[in-house]
Amino acid sequence: MRASILIVSKNRKEDLFKTLRILDSLIIKFEVEVLVFLDGCTDDSECLQKELTWVKWFVSAKSIGASAARHQIYPIANSELLIGLDDDAHPLNTNFVSIIENLFDKNPNAGILAFEEIKGIFESDSEAIKAGEKEKKEFLTAEFIGCGFAVRKSVYNLTNGFPVWIDIYGEESCLSIEVMSKGFDILYSNEIKINHRVNKELRKLGNHNYFRFEKQLKNSTYYFLVYYPFPVFNILKMYWHNFKKYALIDKEYFKKYIKTIFVVLVHVPKILRYRNAVDKILILKMRNLSGLKF
Repeated sequence: MRASILIVSKNRKEDLFKTLRILDSLIIKFEVEVLVFLDGCTDDSECLQKELTWVKWFVSAKSIGASAARHQIYPIANSELLIGLDDDAHPLNTNFVSIIENLFDKNPNAGILAFEEIKGIFESDSEAIKAGEKEKKEFLTAEFIGCGFAVRKSVYNLTNGFPVWIDIYGEESCLSIEVMSKGFDILYSNEIKINHRVNKELRKLGNHNYFRFEKQLKNSTYYFLVYYPFPVFNILKMYWHNFKKYALIDKEYFKKYIKTIFVVLVHVPKILRYRNAVDKILILKMRNLSGLKF
């Protein structure tokens, strides 16, 4: 088996169906397997199992969160090359598996490959590619974007995997710091391009930003508590920044802010059971690496 493609989906039946149909046209099925975890879907996503029998399906009647779902299916993939995709994202390279293999071969210390994310809904893949970066870029970074990446299974198995103490937003940071703590690099390459089919304007009109704010504030707190040797200063600095920038000027953000404080205080004892502090030198190294465009 050359590669395993892993997708977690929740109530995005049409997006998932489109992604799987595209993958069907790109992969050779006896060389590449596709694993899909349906995370407490209530939109009849399970019906896709009958039509797409070549996919390996995993279904949870109750939603456990994207990170916990990834934690379940990544260890059971059958190849060394694990490719993570969102249910609304697809590769723009027809030979993406070969490119990933070549990049890992040329960079033996790379544990994770971060792909270029091209956000938006386009009339064609060629239009999406035009919206991406024009010049070739390749550099070491401290993080990857979850909608499109690849990780060596042998490296993933050295870590604790995607955390079960995070639900959604922030799990990539946790895997990143664990991979780097094992001495491996995260390599960004825009040679591999992913179209993340999100309507940015529509998201702004909805409640998505409030949802993301709450999840990221909570999960960033947990991240500092688990991995930073001295987390208190970073946590206080983060809360002060978010108070000034969001909670102070918007009533809904303020409600989410106060709610998060109470949730975190209640769950601190549980989160500290996962504490796995890294060396301060690693944190400094990560801060000095080039960041990704989100």
